[in-house]
Amino acid sequence: MDSVRLIFGLFVMVAALYLGIKVVPPYYANYELQDAINNEALLATNSSKSEQAIQDSVFKQAQQLGIPITEDAIKVHRSGSQFSGSVSIEVPYTIHVDMPGFPFDLHFDPATTNKGVM
Repeated sequence: MDSVRLIFGLFVMVAALYLGIKVVPPYYANYELQDAINNEALLATNSSKSEQAIQDSVFKQAQQLGIPITEDAIKVHRSGSQFSGSVSIEVPYTIHVDMPGFPFDLHFDPATTNKGVM
């Protein structure tokens, strides 16, 4: 009976480790992308950077992080003028995780809005 319990315990630990190896990297990449778009919106609010330039910068960062996204999926909206306007960035994407017997999708929707000081 003790050997069955030991084998079951080892199986559960290995399964949890495998799940962690498959799931943690996409969440970490999402965290990094959220940080990058927050910084991009902050800097873009106080500069004359165009919406296309902001979109290109976010796309480049997503590619560096290995996030499967198309450039068209990145939505950038600038309103108002420099220093008094706002910049909104939305980057919805999905990552497919293949688990034996249970494949699933992780849906992420990092977004930010930064308003000017005036």
